[in-house]
Parts: sequence; C-alpha cells; structure tokens
Amino acid sequence: MSPRILLVDDETNIRKMVGALLQSEGFETAEAANGTAAIAAVEREAPDAVRATKLGAFQFLEKPLTPEGVVTTLRAALELSRTLAENRRLHEALGHADPLVGVSAAMQELRELIARVAPTEVRVLITGESGTGKELVASAIHRQSARAGRPFVCVNSAAIPKDLVESEMFGHERGAFTGATERRVGRFELADGGTLFLDEVGDLSLEAQAKLLRVLESGVVERLGGEKPISVNVRVIAATNKDLGKASQHGHFRDDLLFRLNVLPIRIPPLRERADDIAPLVRHFATRQTARLGRTVAFDAGAVQLLGGYGWPGNVRELANIVERLAILATGDTVTADDVARVVPQDGAPAAASEAWSDVALSEALDGYERTLIARALSAARGNVAEAARRLATDRANLYRRMRRLGLEPPRTVPD
Repeated sequence: MSPRILLVDDETNIRKMVGALLQSEGFETAEAANGTAAIAAVEREAPDAVRATKLGAFQFLEKPLTPEGVVTTLRAALELSRTLAENRRLHEALGHADPLVGVSAAMQELRELIARVAPTEVRVLITGESGTGKELVASAIHRQSARAGRPFVCVNSAAIPKDLVESEMFGHERGAFTGATERRVGRFELADGGTLFLDEVGDLSLEAQAKLLRVLESGVVERLGGEKPISVNVRVIAATNKDLGKASQHGHFRDDLLFRLNVLPIRIPPLRERADDIAPLVRHFATRQTARLGRTVAFDAGAVQLLGGYGWPGNVRELANIVERLAILATGDTVTADDVARVVPQDGAPAAASEAWSDVALSEALDGYERTLIARALSAARGNVAEAARRLATDRANLYRRMRRLGLEPPRTVPD
C-alpha cells in the first residue's frame, strides 16, 4: 500500500505541483486549502506524514520548493515513522512495564546500573551472549533518559550487507554508487536528538569503523557521495557478543573506536548464571502467549522445574521460543513436564533425537534422566512432593535430597 500524504497550502498551484510530483514517486495524495480543512482531512484520511510529525519527524522547507528536497524530506519522515512504530510494537509485545524480567541479584544490579547511567549522556557498550537482551537494555537506557521523547533507532551491523552498512548509517546521495537511484537519509540523521543503538558493532568493517569514529569525534556526518557536512546530536549505545579487546589486539577492531564506545561497559549475564529468573520469565512469556493465542497458557511446577534444569545456550531468546512452541502444542491450558520433555533439549541433544547416540558422561546422562523423572512426577502430582515420592516409590526425605543434589528447588505453583 502506498503512503498517503496530505498537502496543505493556500495556493492551488503549489498543491497541484507537489501532488503531481509525489504521485509520480508512488505516493497517494489528498489536499486541503487551509487549517480547518486540514484537520477535517486528517480525521478522514489518516495520512502517514501526520503520524511522523507527531513523533517529532518534521522539517521546514522554504519556498520555492525543490522536487528533490520535498521527496527526500518526506521519505525521511516516513522512514522515521516506520522505525518508531516498530519500537512501539516491540514494547507493546513485551506486555510489561519493565522489560527486564527477573528477580535475581544480577538483574537487580543491572536495573540499578541502568538507572544511574540513563540520565547521563555517556556512551555505553553492552556486552553479552546472543539472546541475552542487549537491545532491551539499550531501550531501557533510552526510555529513562532525557531523550525518551525522541527517536530510538537501531542498526544491526550483522544483518546488513557489509557494502551497505555505511549507506544505512550515514545515508547516501543519488548516484553515489550503482543502484543509488535516490537520496537516502542515514540512521544517524534519523536518530538526531535521540539515541542510536549500534548492535553487533564488532561486525563493522575497518573502513566503517573509521567513519564511525569521525562522527563520534565531530558530531557531523557526510552522506556517501555528498560534500555537505550534517550536524547530528545523537547518543550512541553499542552492543556486541564478541570480545572487542581481543579483536583489537588482532587488528580487527580499532583501539581508538573501542575507547570511544566503551566509556561505560554493561555486561548482561547469560541465563545459565541467573537460574532464579527462569520461573518469572516463563510466567512473562506465558502471559504473552495467552494474549496472542486468546486462551489461557500456564506452566505447572514440574514443567518449570524441567525448564530450570536446562542450560539455555540461546539464553532468553531461546526460552521465549520454547515457551511459544509449548503453548502452541499444548492440548490443554496447562503445560506439563511431559510436554516439556518432548520439546526441550536434554543433555545438549534435541529431544526429538534423544535415541541417537552422542558422547556424554554416564553420570551426566543419569542425572539428566533422574531430573526428568522427578519433574514428571512432580507435574503429575501437581507439585505435591509427598505424592511425587509415592509415585516414584521412595520417601519424601530421599526425594528432597535428590532434588537438592540435582539443583531442583521445591516446586512453587506458577500462576497464569
């Protein structure tokens, strides 16, 4: 669907001229000759450019207008509108006032550090394994800063072809390279006044690193193929799952850029180091699935116990995916330990391939099997340890000892 633009001007010729220009560029247009007509048109037409303006993406163009200036400004406003809409979608999908879900000491320390860092203008380098939530931390810093009302723009360096990274960050002029058929506003310009989140910054080429360093030092960007410097006021938050110190030693990452980005480092611990957060995360993701699927999704105590015994190499992202899969596959409102055992990898091998041979220490395999049996028994007994012990033909004291040895806490009911 083509973007719909409302043209407001008291000169009929201007409206017709700009309208013809925008229609030739693939836009749909509507017209209004004055403010009263414009307000009525906004309510009737719901044009895209108005939403962008409400979000702060506006620019004044002096007459006489140039076709290139009109089109470039309009595309920049629409691009920013799409970026901010995606950010809002992400926050709404979280369904939680505080997206950093967890009760562990590590998460509390992380929240306190964010609260101290956010009000400042200091640059932050977020490190952590894939799936730990680096973008959520960056977003939390932005939302608690004085820039909260301005754009939060993300650039995933790893997801963009290396030959297009500079164009994405700094923009380009028409004809700057093969395929550059029109001017493009870069992410630095889109983030002006707000925060730019550079994810996977360790994947930038050395050439892109040099240009990024110049922008950080000067506060000025130049579009590819352009000659006019453009001043920007942007707070940069970077993130990586790589060891940039080692990359610097091997010549893959610039020392001077690392010093600029790593003013205040924040490390997000992997999920295996904060097992106390698994239960609240399961509740959080189950609530999200309840909203998405339109039916109650709950995990019983045995299911949570079994989830808590897994190492989660994919961290929170993997847990979210597993919870979603279990919610979809569940035949009832409650996910049980049996459901989890059929889906969650055990001892590093996918559950579906559990019969295939893999090298594993006998003690580890036996512990994993025992953990699964106990979790299933607890699930069947609805969390009643005495009943679970009866089902396992043992006494309650022995079951408690085995649970402690296997790192299984006494079950607690996980509500909807």
